[in-house]
Amino acid sequence: MASSSDRTRLAYSTGGGGDSAPKTLAVEMDRKTRGARLRLERRASGRVVTVIADVPGTPGDIEALAKLLKTRCGTGGSVKDLQIELQGDKRDAVQLVLRERRIPHKLAGG
Repeated sequence: MASSSDRTRLAYSTGGGGDSAPKTLAVEMDRKTRGARLRLERRASGRVVTVIADVPGTPGDIEALAKLLKTRCGTGGSVKDLQIELQGDKRDAVQLVLRERRIPHKLAGG
């Protein structure tokens, strides 16, 4: 006869599985090899934001690039989840800076 612990099963757990580190490493390697992606997003307020995702480099490199882009574009912005967000449609100016820095990039979205 099976004991009660053999018959129970876990219905919910807040404990993290140990497999998040390899997934994070795979995402990081993919981000470094694929190149940056530029796209426009329209916020709920109707404002347009230029988003630069999958930027290769360390978080410090991304912060430095964001500062350079904000200066060159003459606009505000921030870095969230390793993505650079700039206020307004600044795709042309961003492409010039990325070409100068020899960072591979593509326009994404419609």
